[in-house]
Amino acid sequence: MPESFLALSATDRRDALGVAGEASGRPPHLLEKDVWVVWALETLFASNYAEHLVFKGGTSLSKAYAAIRRFSEDVDLTYDIRALAPDLVSGEVEALPPNRSQEKKWSREIRDRLARWVEFDALPYVQSALISSKLDAVARAEGDKLWIEYASLTAGTGYVRPAVLLEFGARSTGEPWVAKPIVCDAATHLPDFEFPTTTVRVMRAERTFWEKATAIHVYCKQGRFRGAERFARHWHDITRLGESGIATLAIADGEVARAVARHKSIFFAERDSRGPIDYHEAVSGALQLVPDGEARAVLAEDYRLMAQDGLLLDEAEPFDVLMEHCGSIEVEANRALSSQRPMK
Repeated sequence: MPESFLALSATDRRDALGVAGEASGRPPHLLEKDVWVVWALETLFASNYAEHLVFKGGTSLSKAYAAIRRFSEDVDLTYDIRALAPDLVSGEVEALPPNRSQEKKWSREIRDRLARWVEFDALPYVQSALISSKLDAVARAEGDKLWIEYASLTAGTGYVRPAVLLEFGARSTGEPWVAKPIVCDAATHLPDFEFPTTTVRVMRAERTFWEKATAIHVYCKQGRFRGAERFARHWHDITRLGESGIATLAIADGEVARAVARHKSIFFAERDSRGPIDYHEAVSGALQLVPDGEARAVLAEDYRLMAQDGLLLDEAEPFDVLMEHCGSIEVEANRALSSQRPMK
């Protein structure tokens, strides 16, 4: 029976990651973090809460769909709103509040309940799993986020932290989803060892496309980026989804686009200098995926840093080429969405 990779001594794990790095061409510090990402998913989806969780976001596109060619370091998860707040969503087909005033009540209540769940259920569960497996890592909670900070064996440039962020949300159902297997990237190159592995509920890639496309649209309209968020990944992901054909499938599914617009209009309302940003307009032929001005320059620098730390699994395409690809997807989407616009 293969020996557990995580049960090896620190020296042996470091050496093994070096071998996997040589074989794969991947930086060892990213292979190491990937093991912790999969361990976190394996742990959560073995819990009593698994039936309420859906894995989503960029890491799901990488780990579940192999649709993007970059290392995605954090884990986005939806806790089904119908399980967390059944008293609020009773009778709601889309699990959306009926008006903006109710949205404030829902959001406040969901935020409080989710933070309590993370602190008093998810955190103790993960801490117990770390202790029982004798792993050199600690877990801590911050509101609706759970951090797993591990003793790093390898180092990169500092762009990627030796910590896995599990970011939970609970303002949707997580649907549509499918079941997908998840494995460690190093496992292929180290067949003599046993790595974490699991099968999880994953949001359909078409919905993830629209989640990302509408987030990019907001960034472009506002012309700025919040805090120190690493954001270039969204443009890289949209481009790879275009190459894989997933973007075309998503663009053809106008109902998914409109469902995302309805959800974000209620729960994630945003403004630019002219007033509220109209998500419905964005999915009806006015989507913007290419920023301009200072926002473009800031995005270009973040893209450079992402490529420098080895997060892109292939050679990084020039930033201007990336923007050209996003522009092509923007044109394709707006042409198709304009023709799909519901009749008034």
